[in-house]
Amino acid sequence: MSEIRKHYFLDEYCIIATERGKRPSDFVSKKIEKPSVSNCVFCAGNEDKTPPSTAVYKKGDILKDTEEELVKDWEVRCIPNLYPAVSTRSVKPVLSGWEVQEGFGFHEVIVESPTHGRTLSSFSDDEIELLMKVYRDRVHYYHFKENIQYVSLFKNWGERAGASLEHIHSQLIALPILPPVLKREQDAIHAADGCPYCNMIEKERKSERMIRENNDFVAIAPYFSKSPFEVWILPKHHVNHLINCTAEMLRSFGEMIRFVLFRYEEILDFPSYNYMFYGIFDDDSYHLNVRCHPILSTPAGFEKNTDIYINTATPEDTAMYLKCE
Repeated sequence: MSEIRKHYFLDEYCIIATERGKRPSDFVSKKIEKPSVSNCVFCAGNEDKTPPSTAVYKKGDILKDTEEELVKDWEVRCIPNLYPAVSTRSVKPVLSGWEVQEGFGFHEVIVESPTHGRTLSSFSDDEIELLMKVYRDRVHYYHFKENIQYVSLFKNWGERAGASLEHIHSQLIALPILPPVLKREQDAIHAADGCPYCNMIEKERKSERMIRENNDFVAIAPYFSKSPFEVWILPKHHVNHLINCTAEMLRSFGEMIRFVLFRYEEILDFPSYNYMFYGIFDDDSYHLNVRCHPILSTPAGFEKNTDIYINTATPEDTAMYLKCE
């Protein structure tokens, strides 16, 4: 029988369609052969084909391009998005009779490797730790810009996940507003008796939805899973934001993200995916988390009409498949 499950602490629902239950192989789609990329703008040597960097990580230093010289032999390169969703310039919005405000903010691309064709699952411990440090640094840098309230950090990998370029990269968008989804969570957390995420971790660590645990983080297939093979990664001890993670935590964080992506590749044959960081720096009651979503289904009329998602892979089965090494 199918089940209607409620979110841990929000008034949201999903349907776990056990009667439609699928194995990992049922989600594998036919691969489309792509032409070789000989002139990728993110590859080492093509630095002149992108806007000048905002930060470049090289041998322990943080550098920037200058008019006279572009930084070469880099490890991670951060650049402004060529087609930003928000504007760094102050532009008065057009009056329309509806509530409107200035579309101010910053949109940055984090190029995670100079080498084309790499995936995060192939990163060494030092490489994945560096990437987590870059994430923390860049979020910190933009969070404290004037009029910025929230920095959205996310990764799109693969065409179905919204990635327009193959070369491995992440993005951040710094906004002058707190997104409504975070505000709803914040309100629910404030109304709760203790941290709902801490309570969730305590219960799920003993459940069949537990996937993996390391020194600082757990990975679970959440009881409330909107999509097949959804995974949440959470710090075991209460931390509200990526900015507040220690160096040791960043290493554990990277290890856990790498593991989940490796397992996606192993059992789902390199699916497109998104992962998103959630945190509220100015609210100690919030609990940092990352949510990983391989793109294995497409929301249709029912989901758009009700905001109730049908998931054909049970979280319990998802955990069983992902935890096997």
